Amino acid sequence: MGIAYHVHYLDWFEYARTEALRDAGVPYKEIEESGISLPVTHLEIDYKHPARYDEEIIVETIPELSASTVRISCHYRILRERDEHVLATGRVDLAFLDPVRGRPVRAPEKVTKLLL
Repeated sequence: MGIAYHVHYLDWFEYARTEALRDAGVPYKEIEESGISLPVTHLEIDYKHPARYDEEIIVETIPELSASTVRISCHYRILRERDEHVLATGRVDLAFLDPVRGRPVRAPEKVTKLLL
């Protein structure tokens, strides 16, 4: 069909989220090494226009920490690079989780300072 497979958009979201945290000084690996995992609890995506094969894109990412600091939402816009036309928008919610106990925990202090 000449267009990007719809599931790849979720990969682009994940890559952008990981890079946004790294750029902000909080590598994802550092969060995991502190004993916290970040499972996805909700996701949504609105496809506006298809991304074509070999087309360069921009993925804008805006993280937002919940007031309780146990969840983080990342809002996304995927743009075609050449004209910044919006191809898709979306949101992914994640929970800070103690994987041993299986219980939500507060975000690490470094993340809280960054996002609040």
